[in-house]
Amino acid sequence: MESDKPMRRRGVYLLPNLLTSAALFAGFYSIISGINGKFEAAVIAIVVAGILDGLDGRVARLTNTQSDFGEQYDSLADLISFGLAPALLAFNWSLSSLRDISALTGKLGWLAAFLFVACAALRLARFNTQAGVADKSYFQGLASPAAAGTLVFTIWFFVDNNIAGESVRWLIFFETIVLGILMFSNVRYFSFKAGPKGDKVPAYWVLLAILVIVLLALDPPVMGMIFGSAYVITGLLITIAGRRNWKLRRVNRPGKQQKTDPVIGTGSRTVSDEYDDDVEYDRDSENRHD
Repeated sequence: MESDKPMRRRGVYLLPNLLTSAALFAGFYSIISGINGKFEAAVIAIVVAGILDGLDGRVARLTNTQSDFGEQYDSLADLISFGLAPALLAFNWSLSSLRDISALTGKLGWLAAFLFVACAALRLARFNTQAGVADKSYFQGLASPAAAGTLVFTIWFFVDNNIAGESVRWLIFFETIVLGILMFSNVRYFSFKAGPKGDKVPAYWVLLAILVIVLLALDPPVMGMIFGSAYVITGLLITIAGRRNWKLRRVNRPGKQQKTDPVIGTGSRTVSDEYDDDVEYDRDSENRHD
């Protein structure tokens, strides 16, 4: 007796997964180039991986070929292209020279690179668990392609100006650590996936995108480093301003009573009150944003 249930078709969608594979290949090529001392080629490969990573998701949505397999494959490819590849590039170009100072500082170099990779993995895992409930307008934590781009454009700037990695090793060391921590932080960043009032973005964003492309074409290392640094700072400013406004609204909420200081007898806020506010704000951010 034949079953009335339709047969389940096995397979994956070719086009978006092909783009993801190309991004993975670019990340792997960057690792090989960095090991062989071809640092500029390694940087460009990660930039290409970033472009391909931006295309695969959009192609999947436009062609209605989204799948759980594609999402997981994309995350694994991102870990290689925007976690492992930039960390190894920073280590091979600059951080490895810390061992010339002492054995201890040499360990600090590869530990900083590992921290970047670990934070990228943690960030991607958190993103996958919040994909269905996240606010499309913001990222929770610095996106791994943005962190990788900021790091490699900085390296590209120094390589393009014939500055040796040994002379800026402490700068790269601290930048690698800060970018890694920001990936797994609660700092909010514009995602550029949606406008403030819905999935559509304002028309002038197209003009801004064209302007960014033109400026990048003029001098990719310089403009890429400037745009990357500005994006990182913008997220910090947005988070500080948002936390401040949230606390003001919470204090001025109807029915909200300030605790009375037993010493001076007037309403005041204690350190424990501020800590409770921070915990509540972080919980709200985790529920609303990605």
